[in-house]
Amino acid sequence: MKTPLFHLQYELDQPYTERGTESGAKLFTDEIDDPVVRRCLETTGKMGQKELARWLQREHESIKDKVYVTPLTTYTPEALDYRLEGISPALVYISRPLHTIMMLDEFLHEANVHLETGAWISCHSMTSVLKRKLLMKRYPWGIRHVAAAAHYMWHRVCPKLGLTRKLYFSITGGKNRTFNRVEILGRLYRAGFEVKDEQFREGEFFVIAQKVKPPVEDKAPTGSPIIHLRRVGLNGKPIVVHKFRTMYTYSEYIQSYIYRYQNLDNGGKFKNDYRVNFWGKILRKSWLDELPMVWNMIQGDMKLVGVRPLSQQYFSLYTPEMQELRTRTKPGLLPPFYYDAVTPESIDDVQASERRYLEAYLKAPFRTDWRYFWGIVGNIVFRNKRSK
Repeated sequence: MKTPLFHLQYELDQPYTERGTESGAKLFTDEIDDPVVRRCLETTGKMGQKELARWLQREHESIKDKVYVTPLTTYTPEALDYRLEGISPALVYISRPLHTIMMLDEFLHEANVHLETGAWISCHSMTSVLKRKLLMKRYPWGIRHVAAAAHYMWHRVCPKLGLTRKLYFSITGGKNRTFNRVEILGRLYRAGFEVKDEQFREGEFFVIAQKVKPPVEDKAPTGSPIIHLRRVGLNGKPIVVHKFRTMYTYSEYIQSYIYRYQNLDNGGKFKNDYRVNFWGKILRKSWLDELPMVWNMIQGDMKLVGVRPLSQQYFSLYTPEMQELRTRTKPGLLPPFYYDAVTPESIDDVQASERRYLEAYLKAPFRTDWRYFWGIVGNIVFRNKRSK
């Protein structure tokens, strides 16, 4: 497992201010061939936004041929298109906080279009947890919790609900939304950028990312309580699996990012997966998050007992032999590793567990599923096995 190129501490563990002395920039700048870009990122990698702005203004003449700093007035895709027209800088500093940019997805998409592959962007934002900390410090006891709850409902919930979405954007123009850290990372990956460094410092969340591909062309994720995920089904054909949302919006775009730096937990899931939100942890513990999969069973895409339906990214981690074996049966709601006395701890262990089930199932389908079903039920009821 590679050493992370960024600080992986949870948002809740971050002091609100004064993290400026810890920079992750030097951990990845060896990848940068351009000395100007490397100097800029190494130098500014420990600065707060005000100090960073002063440094960029002071160094303008020496870096202007390679580095572009967007004015604070640039907050729409059209404005960015106008600013970058005819130029293709090696590094772009987005001065305006991301949470104040209207149509952020389109804005980042536009940035990708104007940059060459390998170019860099540096951006920053106030996150939902940092905003809550600010409100808790600003207001006296008795008012602070009400203010934080009201802010959460207005800036986090209302933009995602069909009944309030239009009202919210008509009043705010989408200029001051509050994003979770995961959502910011996911938006960057969806726009074709690979995150190289993320830090909390000086009361803000800073990210440095590199363009690695064109933007992902798909429908934007919704905040709906029920999500629809593309998974690998029978004969390798894609199926759409329905689940209750347990992760923050845009989480699916950073799955490869999480896998690259996070260890796998028992059962092959990511350990300490910070994409899972508060309600998601409750739903997973009670198995309620998978209740909508019953519709997949009714449709005939899944069965009750079987290997877990995997995303294409996770499926690609399996050996070719196991990929072929997996796709010979429908995925199931109850995965076979819940049948095992000892829960698998690595992806190799998961594959071994699934191989035992699949080989037995292909020989005796009904008998194998009947045996695994009662074994899984026994482990859940008497041994307290739960999803994470």
